[in-house]
Amino acid sequence: MGTRIASVTRSAAFNVEACVIGAGVVGLAVARALSIAGKEVIVLERDSSIGSGTSSRNSEVIHSGIYYPQNSLKARLCVRGKKLIYEYCKDRAIPHEALGKLIVATNPRQVREDLPQIIKKAVGNGVHDLISLTGEDVNKYHEPQVSCEAAIFSPSTGIMDSHSYMVQLQADAEEHGMILSLNSPVNGAEIHKDGRITITSEGTDLLCNIVVNCAGLHADSILRMLLDSRDRERDMIHQATNQKQALAPIHQYFAKGNYYRLEGQKCPFNHLVYPVPEGGGLGVHATIDLGRNTRFGPDVEWISPFDHRDPDTIDMDVDASRSDSFYDEVRKYWPGLKDGCLKPDYAGIRPKLGHPSNADGLYSVNADFIIHGRKDHGIHGLVSLMGIESPGLTASMAIGEEVLGRLVDDGAMYE
Repeated sequence: MGTRIASVTRSAAFNVEACVIGAGVVGLAVARALSIAGKEVIVLERDSSIGSGTSSRNSEVIHSGIYYPQNSLKARLCVRGKKLIYEYCKDRAIPHEALGKLIVATNPRQVREDLPQIIKKAVGNGVHDLISLTGEDVNKYHEPQVSCEAAIFSPSTGIMDSHSYMVQLQADAEEHGMILSLNSPVNGAEIHKDGRITITSEGTDLLCNIVVNCAGLHADSILRMLLDSRDRERDMIHQATNQKQALAPIHQYFAKGNYYRLEGQKCPFNHLVYPVPEGGGLGVHATIDLGRNTRFGPDVEWISPFDHRDPDTIDMDVDASRSDSFYDEVRKYWPGLKDGCLKPDYAGIRPKLGHPSNADGLYSVNADFIIHGRKDHGIHGLVSLMGIESPGLTASMAIGEEVLGRLVDDGAMYE
């Protein structure tokens, strides 16, 4: 990918009100919101189907908004998104179920330190339905085979059919005029003096009033194209804000998450079961899908930024040798797991704004979402999203609302 040098006259380009780059769950939710708001929308997707990247390789969990720092985008959009997604799934008959989740503490330190902090964060985020349980309560009323010192029960955590959800988002957007273009990678971008943006895909130029970068694992590459066209610094964005932190990176890092499925042993769980969170993720948890299949994962396998700047080069196979660590982690809360019953299933990639190898960087491994509008990067009509990992699925419809709000603030929705 590279910056396109202007060589096509504006009369030769197709005029488009709004272009969304990426047809994952967030891109589709944004396209739906824009099209319902009355905008002519085209969605460019580099792959041959919708939701084929990060959106198709996750736990399909509807999160409650428990873990995230107060006032963060993750917290606010997860709590709002949970409400929207449950209503939407019910209204559109999208398969889902509020199974509830147990967050289990397996040692006294976690009971003493971690569980109270989780409850404090949840209350600060507006999540008031958590229930504290003793280990005896867990075994008597919820999960007879789970071993823990204590736990928190989240009744509003659930599961859903994420593919059916994405198909419905697409259908809604298309009903309001959205055009989806598959096999359409973005090859270049140009910012014009009048504030409009040309996006080039496979030799076709789209002259846009609005561009929303929802390219997932490739979002930083798309943003670099846009910044290059403005002769910006390649590695940073100048933010016109009053915040002390005035620079933001335009590189994403990658954390691979491996999943194993349970075979040869009956699922013992009635709810989702999560350990206390670990660095970079929520720990190797037990999830149940709508078909009552059980999976464990994801773990956190950091990808070297020196070996893999391009996410397409990452090996997506699950390494069977990692099962030893899975057995160890799962048996901390389910000691009844038998040898030989974990089989490699699939892997997904989280886009991260921080990396352990860059401990002095601006962002931690658990950094917040980035949703940047004009006041952040100075480009009229552009909203760029980066680091959209979990709880991106849950937050997707709320992210759509947020993007519209940024565009209203920019004045781009009135053009």
